[in-house]
Amino acid sequence: MHELRSLLPYLKPYRRVFLVGLALVVISNFFATLGPRFLQHGIDALSDGGGFHEVRVAVALLLLVAIAGGVARYGMRELLNSGSRRVETDLRDQLYDHLQRMSAEFYDRYSTGDVMARTTNDLLAVRMVAGPALMYVVDTTIRALLIAPAMVAISAQLTLLALVPLIGLPIAMVSLGRVMHRRSQEIQAQFSELTSHAHENLSGVRVVRSYRQERAEIAHFRALNDTYLYRNLGLARVQGAFFPLLTLLGGLSGVVILYAGGKLVMAGSVSIGQFVAFGVYLAMLVWPMIALGWAFNLVQRGAASMGRINQLFREDPAITSPPSPTALPPATGARAVEFRDVWFSYPGARERGRVLQDISFRVERGSSLAIVGPTGSGKSTLVDLIVRTYDPDRGAVLIDGVDLRQLSLPDLRRAVGFVPQETFLFGETLRRNILLGAPDDGRLERVADISQLTEALPALPDGYDTMLGERGINLSGGQKQRAAIARALAQDPPVFVLDDALS
Repeated sequence: MHELRSLLPYLKPYRRVFLVGLALVVISNFFATLGPRFLQHGIDALSDGGGFHEVRVAVALLLLVAIAGGVARYGMRELLNSGSRRVETDLRDQLYDHLQRMSAEFYDRYSTGDVMARTTNDLLAVRMVAGPALMYVVDTTIRALLIAPAMVAISAQLTLLALVPLIGLPIAMVSLGRVMHRRSQEIQAQFSELTSHAHENLSGVRVVRSYRQERAEIAHFRALNDTYLYRNLGLARVQGAFFPLLTLLGGLSGVVILYAGGKLVMAGSVSIGQFVAFGVYLAMLVWPMIALGWAFNLVQRGAASMGRINQLFREDPAITSPPSPTALPPATGARAVEFRDVWFSYPGARERGRVLQDISFRVERGSSLAIVGPTGSGKSTLVDLIVRTYDPDRGAVLIDGVDLRQLSLPDLRRAVGFVPQETFLFGETLRRNILLGAPDDGRLERVADISQLTEALPALPDGYDTMLGERGINLSGGQKQRAAIARALAQDPPVFVLDDALS
């Protein structure tokens, strides 16, 4: 439950919205609790043989408080639910910003599907805590505080007897709540695994089909989905016992009222109107308590989900800008790159040994260097170190004599143009894919000509404004590579690095 404390800073900017919404909770319940009192007056007027004028007054007052209470409840729901949506949006924005700053080492440990599940399904569960759960918890508490004195005013003895069965409510909530929390965590974890599998296989669907693995992958997905179903059914069984138990306790209170209250009416201690009003008060109290069980379940799921989100927030990027970055020396063109006694092994795979050992070389300004070697010899690792995807374990990588770790990340990324081995294009126009933040000042045509991308333009229906599919699916492999080269050139970098980007 302590995980939900981290939600409080996101509520603070909208404290007025929530305070007004909670004030409307109080107002709506105030009007709701007046209804049984007017009902009592109307019934007693009929029982006592009074004039029908008193009945008309009671009906008018009942109608008035029903309208006022309904308006207040509408405002309550509108404000609290809209406030929770704003909290959800802010939390999602901050989480996305945090994920943008994470290093490659983070994404080595967290799959894309897992991260997606946390930013969607888990965020939804947290929103339900900030909205409906909060609303129902406060609503039930306020209603109990207003109704209990009204019930005591009718008959303290009957109130005590009616509330005895409800003592079991907190016991049921605590005992079953722990089980629901644990099972909620298991469900969210399984949903992440299911999402990861679906994302991976849909991304590689052509490979799956090429190797005739459709049935195997369907079977694997079905097994994961069945496990997800099994865990949800386990939670449903607990919930299935939880809500009927609450209803049973409420029903026992009704039985007590009918028996003990009937005796009081026959003895003349309580009027018929008071008896009916007391029953309405109890009904108004029992249903919110049942709804409180639903809200309690939302809180348990939300706490489990907030814990999974906080796990991401507690991750710190391994690659950051230094507190006092060093600027690169002034230069009008290319820059020199140097590896000095570099040793490196991948985080999380130290047992596989060093990928690079005691590597030293220098590439002077304006010159080129090609590095060849067998698969797995560390060629791509050299590129990863130049762009600071990782930092070396020992030694240093330098640009114009400045250690990359002393540069701010924006300065480093402006200095290095990088074309990865695996080309990635966004589902945007070709123009936006190439420029990617660079000004459209004529450089597009220049870099497209250098990368020989212009040869592909006649085949594209809208030229540079052709919308690309996911990962550039409507371009050939060679066209994707040329687009990636053009994109790196469009940044006009002093250092240009290609990782096996030419076929």
